[in-house]
Amino acid sequence: MGGAERNARKKKQQQQAAKSVAAARGSSGGDRKKILIGVAVVAALAAALIAGVVLNQPSTPEALTPAADLKSLTVPVQRQDDATVLVGKDTAKVTVDVYEDFLCPICGTFEEKYGTQLRDHVEAGDLKIRYHVLPLLVRLSDPEGYSRDSANAAVCAADAGKFPEFHDTLYAKQPEEGSAGYTKAQLAQLGTDLGITGDTFKSCVETGTYDQALDADLDKADATPHLQAERSDGSKGFRGTPAVAVGDQLISLDNENWISDLLKA
Repeated sequence: MGGAERNARKKKQQQQAAKSVAAARGSSGGDRKKILIGVAVVAALAAALIAGVVLNQPSTPEALTPAADLKSLTVPVQRQDDATVLVGKDTAKVTVDVYEDFLCPICGTFEEKYGTQLRDHVEAGDLKIRYHVLPLLVRLSDPEGYSRDSANAAVCAADAGKFPEFHDTLYAKQPEEGSAGYTKAQLAQLGTDLGITGDTFKSCVETGTYDQALDADLDKADATPHLQAERSDGSKGFRGTPAVAVGDQLISLDNENWISDLLKA
């Protein structure tokens, strides 16, 4: 229901309630009692309608400011030919592919559980992480598009040397699935707050520079055998986020020791 329609309907209800009150004041006995009951019903219906409108509004996420206790990495961060971002030292013996969506709540849980371990091992030079920030849940924000906008902004931040800080903040301040998400203006401002200067980053965010590359990455994941799962219709496609792989081996996240097991191997 649009705002104008809601306002018109609310005004009409208020007018009806006012007429009923006036009639009640001019009546007596049983008639007045009947009218007052009618007023109560109208008021209850109006309250229910207003409550429904409020409850159905998409929730607004908290302010998008840099997460507390951010730790910058001193290792190389580079965007690769597509929209993936490689973080870590060239001498690291293990490269982990991490597939995420900034709107995905389970990805938020993954980062909360394993993010510090991964950063520590990256900083120590034990492993590199290739991040695939995928626009998988584009339709699950209101308005649609936060999944892609946030992924694009993170890749833009990689070009500016601030991917780890941007990435960690988006998860620390992750909006709820189905919420409004953050706007492009807020994403651009986050970059500024993290120390990105100049107009290149802002333009990259606002114009969706990497949108097509991100869609291509999602198509690639959808067609990669070790990342696939069977769908209800019998076809196969990307199993969803989060997903972790080393080479063509999918890592089971049911094993809570998967990081240490990788490094031992």
